[in-house]
Amino acid sequence: MTTFALVGAGSGLGLATARRFGREGFDIALVSRSQDRLAGLVAELDRDGVRARGFAADVRDHRALTAALDAAAVTLGAIEVLQYSPLPRADFMKPVLDTTAADLDAPLDFSAKGPVTSVNAVLPGMRDLGRGTLLFVNGGTAVRPHPDRAGTSMAFAAESAYAAMLHEVLAPENIHAAQLVIPGAISPDAEHSSPAVLAERLYAIHTERGAFRHYAEPLPD
Repeated sequence: MTTFALVGAGSGLGLATARRFGREGFDIALVSRSQDRLAGLVAELDRDGVRARGFAADVRDHRALTAALDAAAVTLGAIEVLQYSPLPRADFMKPVLDTTAADLDAPLDFSAKGPVTSVNAVLPGMRDLGRGTLLFVNGGTAVRPHPDRAGTSMAFAAESAYAAMLHEVLAPENIHAAQLVIPGAISPDAEHSSPAVLAERLYAIHTERGAFRHYAEPLPD
């Protein structure tokens, strides 16, 4: 079987999605800054009978991110599915009138350059396979900018534009790029935005290979 690589591994949506793809026989590559966190997640997946490995890297360190994804492919096998869904930091969300050009460096590294780095790392393997899926997970500011969250709004918009272009140009190569927008908070009790429901949605996006943009639930008025 091939590999599902998750950039931004955590105990909520990330773990739920890893479990969902693991149930289908995918090996799981988890990428996160914290080696301790990765060890805990790998242990949980191992208890579920899912083969997983952790690869530590900060998504803003593009050389380390590339090395992590390359190591995942060597260790587990070709990466067929990439999910890019790290959680932005709170300091990316300054009000627009308080935001300077320098304030955009970190959000753009995180949500624009990180996705480009990740895709460039996995795309050759997907082309060798003759198939692949690129999943981008964003909050509502990706499509509706918020003046109190300027850095994330601008960086998510850049990520959205990049992913939409990939959707268009990679479709003839049987590589599907798609975005899931989650407007509200992810909560275990949420009807449409619980980790388990979102993981099921992401797996369906991978298998159905339809439109580019999907919404976990409607944007609030």
